[in-house]
Amino acid sequence: MQNNIERVLVDEELIRKRLDTIAKEIETDFPQGPVIVIILLKGALVFAADLLRRIPRELSIECLNVASYHGGVESSGNVDFLDLHFPEVEGAHVLLLDDILDTGRTLAAVKKRLLEEGATAVHTAVLLSKDKTRAEEVEADYIGFEIGDEFVVGYGLDYKGKYRNLPYVGVLKLSAAV
Repeated sequence: MQNNIERVLVDEELIRKRLDTIAKEIETDFPQGPVIVIILLKGALVFAADLLRRIPRELSIECLNVASYHGGVESSGNVDFLDLHFPEVEGAHVLLLDDILDTGRTLAAVKKRLLEEGATAVHTAVLLSKDKTRAEEVEADYIGFEIGDEFVVGYGLDYKGKYRNLPYVGVLKLSAAV
């Protein structure tokens, strides 16, 4: 598996340190009281688990299953909500967690839907943000790392369901993406 990684972009120790900082920022920025965390599956699961353990406040945790890559290395351009049930967010402060901000379509679509469902505010946090022109005008409130426009795996990010369990973020070799 690691033979298919061209290079490590963000190692495990750097991720840990950055999550400590993001957790402190979230704790400072959010108003007192409960927060509903929405984790976008499956990619944000590892990021969310490690980040949320660092936030010492009452959190309700929900997951949303959305898809835009559909097994490829580029976004399909469509964001599909795969769950029949949508979390109850009316009147709530929401923290939306995603693995990567790429085209912006997923983050924009989910944030819009959460606000339509009555969330008081939606703040977004992503592990990675690609430095590129986005299809949607959206930026995350909290960003772990800015990266180039490369296809990355590890720390929750996958290619065809593989590589999520790597403890770092790495660039996938093009020869492995077949």
